[in-house]
Amino acid sequence: MQNIAQNLTQVRTELQAMAIRHGRSPDSVALLAVSKLQTAVAIRAAAACGQRDFGESYVQETVAKLDQLTDLPLIWHFIGPVQSNKTRLIAHHFDWVHSVDREKIARRLAEARTNHATPLNVCLQVNTSGEATKAGAPPEAVPDLARCIAALPGLRLRGLMTLPEPMPDFPAQRAGFRRLRDLFTDLRNAGFDLNTLSMGTTSDMEAAIAEGATIVRIGTGIFGARA
Repeated sequence: MQNIAQNLTQVRTELQAMAIRHGRSPDSVALLAVSKLQTAVAIRAAAACGQRDFGESYVQETVAKLDQLTDLPLIWHFIGPVQSNKTRLIAHHFDWVHSVDREKIARRLAEARTNHATPLNVCLQVNTSGEATKAGAPPEAVPDLARCIAALPGLRLRGLMTLPEPMPDFPAQRAGFRRLRDLFTDLRNAGFDLNTLSMGTTSDMEAAIAEGATIVRIGTGIFGARA
């Protein structure tokens, strides 16, 4: 697991350098280690290097790993599409959900989280590129959905998330992330208490940081390519 330690050091160094390069504080971008399809052993190796936030997309897989990692103070983020029949498990086992894009899902998560000690942190996923096959609310639906989520007990609306269409060059990548940042700014100006822009992956993290990302989701850069 030595590679994980080396990769984490390199990714953290790169994130800090990118933030500084774009006029931001080096500690203004949080690293979310995407650990889906990784073993509990790999997650434990990353945790030994100080990593606390992990992103998962498959509920049953995560629940099985949680049993092996109960001794570690980890923060679990659900980043995959939320199915209605999985909302109770997600609400019970995760600290964050980055992929809420429908009122029905928000209400089911809230109902399942109501008696929990802390609210479930929620990011509203936005389909900024308009791809028909991609999850996420259309930009024009974001204000109404944000109002719904913010009013639900058991949830805390933290911000927005997007997975834009892959682009070949840096300016085009920035343009995709700028759409989310502009929506974020509009919501804050409308009175929403938001502090999170979840955007950027191994292949486009600098463009995301340039446009204000506060959480960057890195999997391959930490754990290597999945088999």
